[in-house]
Amino acid sequence: MSVEIERKFLVNEKWQPTGRSVHLKQGYLPGTGPMLVRIRREDARAFLTLKGRTEGITRSEYEYEIPVEDAEELLLRCQKPLIEKTRYRIPAGAHTWEVDVFAGANEGLVVAEIELSAEDEAFERPDWLAAEVSGDPKYYNSNLAERPFSTWPR
Repeated sequence: MSVEIERKFLVNEKWQPTGRSVHLKQGYLPGTGPMLVRIRREDARAFLTLKGRTEGITRSEYEYEIPVEDAEELLLRCQKPLIEKTRYRIPAGAHTWEVDVFAGANEGLVVAEIELSAEDEAFERPDWLAAEVSGDPKYYNSNLAERPFSTWPR
């Protein structure tokens, strides 16, 4: 089984966008089963991803590259709003952080994620990390598609 072990953090004002980035557009197909179906367009590539329920910071994940044309057609069938973000990959120690700067209905949200090989794996914490939100479902991308950051009380 393919698994994803991921920790997620908010980002403070010390972080500044640097280096290469990719634009992501993704959505979730409607469904009530035990797996989420995500469609993602990442610049000139596209992926279909099946994600299981999160247990702690671990969940099953299966990802397959698909034709961009198919992804664009499937994105039309996804719940709205779609998730749009710019992703920066930042090396730190033995890991690479993915910092997502959200746009559209989630503009103003900046989240950093790190994938680990074990839940208790040590990692370098850059000084631009703020609060950990790994266990907070409102920060899951699938939930941001249903309840965008712009609708949260401030």
